[in-house]
Amino acid sequence: MPKSVLIVGGGLSGTIVANGLCRQLAEEMRTGAVAVTMIGTSETHMYQPGLLYIPFGRMREQELFRDQRRVLDRRVNFFVDPAATIDVETKQVTTESGRVFTYDYLVLATGSRIMPQTIPGMTEAGHWFYDLEGARKLRDALNAFQGGRIVVNVNAPHKCPVAPLEVTFMLYDFLKARGLWDKTELTYTYPIGRLHALEPVAHWAQPEFDRIGVKYETFFNTESVDPATKVIKSMEGSEIAFDLLITIPPHAGAPVIEASNLGKGGWVPTNSRTLRREGSDNVFVVGDTTNIPISKAGSTAHFEADVLIDNLVSLIQEGRWARDYDGKVFCFVETGLGAGTYVWFNYTTPPNPGPPSQMIHWFKLAYNRLYWLSARGLL
Repeated sequence: MPKSVLIVGGGLSGTIVANGLCRQLAEEMRTGAVAVTMIGTSETHMYQPGLLYIPFGRMREQELFRDQRRVLDRRVNFFVDPAATIDVETKQVTTESGRVFTYDYLVLATGSRIMPQTIPGMTEAGHWFYDLEGARKLRDALNAFQGGRIVVNVNAPHKCPVAPLEVTFMLYDFLKARGLWDKTELTYTYPIGRLHALEPVAHWAQPEFDRIGVKYETFFNTESVDPATKVIKSMEGSEIAFDLLITIPPHAGAPVIEASNLGKGGWVPTNSRTLRREGSDNVFVVGDTTNIPISKAGSTAHFEADVLIDNLVSLIQEGRWARDYDGKVFCFVETGLGAGTYVWFNYTTPPNPGPPSQMIHWFKLAYNRLYWLSARGLL
């Protein structure tokens, strides 16, 4: 019987793992000794970080999408049939259509989803850019905006931790270019006692906000939003009026994870070094699905996927472990519509944002085009 690797999830991390296994296990797949199967939820693969640019008219919608079958290596057995239950004891995954998949190695790459509905009034009054519909509505709202009070409201947990800072800096440039900054009051809220979860990033962001005139309120954990009066309220008792509310909605993991009792909130307890599910030797977790307390970002998914590929190949070919994941994360940070910086860090080295520059912004724009090579595991 061939060794079977089953990947649940067709986002960036699952796609990189599938393509990387096909390259490194080419001979084993040719002879039928190894099979790689992916269960996805859509025929389409979306470049999620590109959604940030849609509200500002800096990317076209069609640039965000490719056919998933064309992104995947042709040797991957790909099925659009969402997983309904995952049984790690019997090594079986049952899909919504009733099909049952078995495996020798399981890769959970089920990602995350926004949950604005968990905060009363958020869906009705808020705008966001974490899905295409939300990005479109925010684009329309920004184009119609003629001045007033904007609140950028951050909730936790959420993916792409620097995105709230990016959208704030981009708003500043957008409004300045339209002659509306002097007519705007922009307030940024964050749920803990600083502007970002990573302390060095928070220390960098605060003077930048002060310099351009962005107000901020920390220890703001959103309780509710009143669509009629346009007021957002915190659990701490604070209230902020707005004309335009841009929210970073709280996120949760995929429903199948909780339905299968694999992790509260859809986050799977994961060893931070081996990326194994706690309690399993043959179940691995990558990308947003893990409960590892590091950034849920595309680069995290990429670096985790690279480590997982090496380890699965080594286990299949040599029966041994290859290397551990060191917590590496790298994120470009847009500091406006024409400048950027970056942060990189791992489990032992904290981030240290450098001075923004136009060159780094260009690097970010270049990566927007190179993403598809990254998904194929070629970058």
